[in-house]
Amino acid sequence: MPSLNVSFTDEELNGVRAAAAAEGKSLKQYLHDLGVREMQRKQFITGASAWADRLREEFDDAFPDEVPPSERPGGAAAA
Repeated sequence: MPSLNVSFTDEELNGVRAAAAAEGKSLKQYLHDLGVREMQRKQFITGASAWADRLREEFDDAFPDEVPPSERPGGAAAA
């Protein structure tokens, strides 16, 4: 399995160790989970943005007062 060496300052390493201990994890498991969690967060945001983009027109039609003035037909003058 591939591995990775990561350099930290003493202060950074102490902070990461404390965060790992607070979650009851080894340093190795904590850093692994942190990277995986960030990847999953980015995937979630991408999916949520795509979902919002698909529904934006329907939402704007249902709630016209919630459309930012700069995005309303006629631009900011329509406010």
